[in-house]
Amino acid sequence: MGRPGYVTVPILSVLAAIGYVYYTAVFLAIPAWLGLTTAAGLANAAAFTALAAACVATYAVAVLRDPGRVPASFVPDVEDAGSPLHEIKRKGGDLRYCQKCSHYKPPRAHHCRVCKRCVLRMDHHCIWINNCVGHENYKIFLIFVLYAVIACLYSMVLIIGGAMHLPKDEQLGIDSPRTSIIVCGVLLCPLALALMVLLGWHVYLIVHNKTTIEYHEGVRAMWLAEKAGNLYHHPYNLGVYENLISVLGPNMFCWLCPISRNIGSGVRFRTSYDIPLSKAPM
Repeated sequence: MGRPGYVTVPILSVLAAIGYVYYTAVFLAIPAWLGLTTAAGLANAAAFTALAAACVATYAVAVLRDPGRVPASFVPDVEDAGSPLHEIKRKGGDLRYCQKCSHYKPPRAHHCRVCKRCVLRMDHHCIWINNCVGHENYKIFLIFVLYAVIACLYSMVLIIGGAMHLPKDEQLGIDSPRTSIIVCGVLLCPLALALMVLLGWHVYLIVHNKTTIEYHEGVRAMWLAEKAGNLYHHPYNLGVYENLISVLGPNMFCWLCPISRNIGSGVRFRTSYDIPLSKAPM
């Protein structure tokens, strides 16, 4: 497993997959189905080229952007009335302190063993971008997955159309368009399914204002609460709309814009204790 910021085999695999799908869809499937010299063929080729470029651009940003570093000066203020919630260790009840980084952990921050440092609002470490998915790059990671799902579905339509219009007497061979289209279609099916599941998972997390780590921690916390006869409530769940804007930003028209950044510093987050009881999520 490579160090963050370095090009690794998984990154090269992703780029190779994007290049192979693009070549097959634009230079094999579209000519066989619509023809590259027709208006429909040129329009589809241009649209898919733009989508592929968006995938590569958002992927590059997700790889290169720092997920969020804990400020060296961060110290939790337990006397701050504006911060009614402080995360503590399960054992001992002390404030969360990272022995490896020698500093306190802000809420929702975790230490990554691969990156060898703490990451703000850490979701998970992704080998496919050789980087953590955290506060600073979570939104661009989500947009990349969305673009990738759209590109997979679009390319599957083009490939199916191209396969149906290939000459029936064409011989199968290593260099034949039919072979490339069939291989690409076989690869796209599990890839599209995996990406759709991943996108659905992160939509669920955003709607509930959770990270992957917090989801698994919440399962344990809910079990312990039920065992003690109590109810567990995720403290960062502000309601669906507030959860969406806390991750995607206040402007709905910029939610899927790759150049817009997330909000907040990643050191402090709103909780359900910050809003009136009459507006608290059920």
